[in-house]
Amino acid sequence: MDTLSHALWGYGLFGYKRYPWSAIFFGSMPDLISFGFLMLINLMTGHWHFGKPALDSLPSWIFPAYSIGHSFMVCLPIIYLVYRFNRAFAMAMLAWPFHIILDFPFHSKAFFATPIFWPLSDYKMDGVPWTHWYIWYPNILFLSILLFYRYKKNFKKFNQ
Repeated sequence: MDTLSHALWGYGLFGYKRYPWSAIFFGSMPDLISFGFLMLINLMTGHWHFGKPALDSLPSWIFPAYSIGHSFMVCLPIIYLVYRFNRAFAMAMLAWPFHIILDFPFHSKAFFATPIFWPLSDYKMDGVPWTHWYIWYPNILFLSILLFYRYKKNFKKFNQ
């Protein structure tokens, strides 16, 4: 799934009550710690280009960074620790495992399949890429419905 969709799903599901910016961040964070840093480096060095990069052109650090951000074995203990001290903030952090849930069936083994049990297991599903129209358009539709629902609910709350 694209990073913007992850951020908006995070906001729509986990950031509509409290900590909206945190939910947006945690919804997109698994991609930001790998591809976000790479994009920033490429922008600063003048090597940025639009589109999917070739796997052999990527720096070696991106693969473990992607695994760290896309693993339940990493995110769930961290969220549990935060939950022990701040339940509302931990709720916003649930955008992180939701990101992993969305990526798992929609990344193929050809390009960054999601390692949900890393480092305990290297199991990855050969999913249908999210760029296929029959995944992309429903994503946009359901995301739009969710955000419209949140907007209407907040609009009613402020106008009472």
